[in-house]
Amino acid sequence: MNLLLRNPFGYIVLQFTFEISMRFKNLNSFFIPVALLFTLAAVSCSEKQTETTKQEVISEKAEETKADQKTILFFGNSLTAAYGIDPEDGFAGLTQQRIDSLGLNYRVINGGLSGETTAGGVGRLDWFLEEKPDIFVLELGGNDGLRGIAISETKKNLMLIIDKVREKYPDTKIILAGMQIPPNMGTDYAREFTEIYPAVAEEKDVTLIPFLLENVGGIKELNLPDGIHPTEEGHQIVFETIWPYIQKNLE
Repeated sequence: MNLLLRNPFGYIVLQFTFEISMRFKNLNSFFIPVALLFTLAAVSCSEKQTETTKQEVISEKAEETKADQKTILFFGNSLTAAYGIDPEDGFAGLTQQRIDSLGLNYRVINGGLSGETTAGGVGRLDWFLEEKPDIFVLELGGNDGLRGIAISETKKNLMLIIDKVREKYPDTKIILAGMQIPPNMGTDYAREFTEIYPAVAEEKDVTLIPFLLENVGGIKELNLPDGIHPTEEGHQIVFETIWPYIQKNLE
């Protein structure tokens, strides 16, 4: 006590130190919870940032996988579109299922349109060629034959479709699905129609499936009541017909 009186400067310093100390002790009840809140917020932000980073990585990997994925394009009419049944049960859908079961990095695009003719196919082809098809399966001409369109016109359109694909994507592998029709338009017309496909395949040097509807066409129990479009069982047989040709062109 006498020391403090003799040293007023020291008293002031000690008194000041004591007061500051007491004030900080009183403020502990405020600063500690606030500090905890900031810590929790920082941890939460860190977790969110980590989660966002994970999502970005997953998204980037998905984009890379999609970019690396090859494409099979079925370009045709109601047969390709699997008229009357679930498209997944059609031969295009069954192709995707087989590819998935084998773990192959391909995706199938179903470019089937009911009622499509070869002329219509020429008109809508560009839209499908915005993205490269690695394998192009051309299934058109059946409606031409049923409508009695000139053989020369059908042949010209099929070759034009092939030329357009090759012009834009020279490395695309092309498979032409051959068709046959009943002799409604006369036997000569039906025969000449059948001959279109091997002639185009040879001239354009593409793979030919001799007859898409082999063991299905004309068999009542394998077709819908219209007698033209295959049932699910019919499509399974069509798929088994076309699969070896597709398999040979897979990389």
